[in-house]
Amino acid sequence: MNKLQKYFTTIALFISIAAIGQVDRSDWENRIPDGCTSITVGKKASIDGSVITSHTDDSHRTRSDVQIVPASTHKANETVNMYRRVAFDTIPMPQYKDVKIGSIPQVAYTHGYINSAYACLNDHQLGIGESTFGGREELISEIGLIDCQRLCILILERCTTARDAIRMSGDLLEKYGWNDAGECLTIADKKEVWHLEIVGPGKGKVGAIWVAQRVPDDHVGVNANASTIKEINPSDTLYFYASSNVFEVAKNNGWWDPKKEFSWCYAYAPESRASLASRRREWRVFDLLAPSLKLDPNSENYPFSIKPDKNVSLADLKRVFSDYYEGTPFDMTKDLTVTDDKGQSKISPLANPHMPYDMNKMLRINGGWGWRGERTIARWYTMYATLIQCRDWLPDEIGGVVWFALDNVATSIYVPLYGSISDLPLTYKTDGRKTGFSKQSAWWAFNRLSTLTAQRWGDMRKDVDSVWKPMQEELFSIQPELEKKALVLFRSGQVNKAKKLLEEHSIFWSNKVVDEAWLLGDRLWTKYDELF
Repeated sequence: MNKLQKYFTTIALFISIAAIGQVDRSDWENRIPDGCTSITVGKKASIDGSVITSHTDDSHRTRSDVQIVPASTHKANETVNMYRRVAFDTIPMPQYKDVKIGSIPQVAYTHGYINSAYACLNDHQLGIGESTFGGREELISEIGLIDCQRLCILILERCTTARDAIRMSGDLLEKYGWNDAGECLTIADKKEVWHLEIVGPGKGKVGAIWVAQRVPDDHVGVNANASTIKEINPSDTLYFYASSNVFEVAKNNGWWDPKKEFSWCYAYAPESRASLASRRREWRVFDLLAPSLKLDPNSENYPFSIKPDKNVSLADLKRVFSDYYEGTPFDMTKDLTVTDDKGQSKISPLANPHMPYDMNKMLRINGGWGWRGERTIARWYTMYATLIQCRDWLPDEIGGVVWFALDNVATSIYVPLYGSISDLPLTYKTDGRKTGFSKQSAWWAFNRLSTLTAQRWGDMRKDVDSVWKPMQEELFSIQPELEKKALVLFRSGQVNKAKKLLEEHSIFWSNKVVDEAWLLGDRLWTKYDELF
């Protein structure tokens, strides 16, 4: 290799390393993340005593598959690889790829867990939701080893309680470093639920700055791509934890005047509080669950958490995650009207709250999110969504369950995946982004249905609801009896039979809803031919 070749090889390597060292923003808009919504519910705020966390993976690139990762034992001196996620725009669809950046020591034993784009529940009823909020650009470190996806896995592999997860995260991040943008992890166990917000330590540094706040047992919380933690009291460990540098870094950088009250979100993620795409979702979640508060939809800030008007059910959360501001001034379909045969103005059946951005431009939609209109809770680019129940009155094999929905929640259905199951249908284990359109992928059944329904939303949504609503009600209503049967088996020492019962239930319904999604899409093609 001559000198010129060596020079260009070195330059190429430098560019490659530099690219890998940057936080991927492929799913961001105007340098502001808009990817996920997470709602949390304390045990006294839920209808049955469940502690709940949740997540919508709103992404144009992440995986659509679900994997069951079993518990494992590991040899001494074993390590676990750390990766950085980067955009990978290749056929058949834009994706991410993981680039190895290092490794850390493995522990002797790791718990089993359910994994998709983000690991969500382990076999000890520890659950995680996620939402990116960005934070200050200058805090992002290029040399840390741990990102959000890896931290979720490490938590579920190594911890059984939310407090242990927070403490372990702090220890690992101090030693190996955070390399991601600002993230909120909503961590639930059988007793309580916490929001853990993390930012980097600054360029060229190893470590992290973080704070965790507990949602009161009778409250609900939300994170919608904006930091929500404000005043903190790390000495009150009943409700707070924080890194040792949380005040020092803010003071030294002029982000906080010690003479004034400290506010985490304004010290470390002030831009996120300026985003209406985030704040309006915060308002909507709280307004749907506690309308009596009459919160202002244009406020800059809302409480960290609120007490709902009534205890929250899974059906309530399904309704919230299906929401697109219908019936409010922020409904993007409200002005897309036609005159009917009686001369009355009505919203056109073609009006669609789940428009791709090109359609927004064509129809000159405008709103709190500019030409994108409004950033609704339900999104056409949702890959999957979770509702996670953790329940201390049931054994771990029965008490932990992920209610899992594929694609846009407004046109989908949640099915239960118990934390003790060992397998799933092949269609759920197949990543539809890698295959391109395929009937071997469960995600494509729902993605096709959602895309089709949006073409004539005013009519087709009724057909979709007529199928999913009674089926969803059935799934929620039969849950207690199923778990009662499993508990009888468990208490009689037939633990494997109890687990098998739950696994067969999860697999049966996973297959059933996928089959129904394909059939429902076919029926819509037939019924509305020439009306699209």
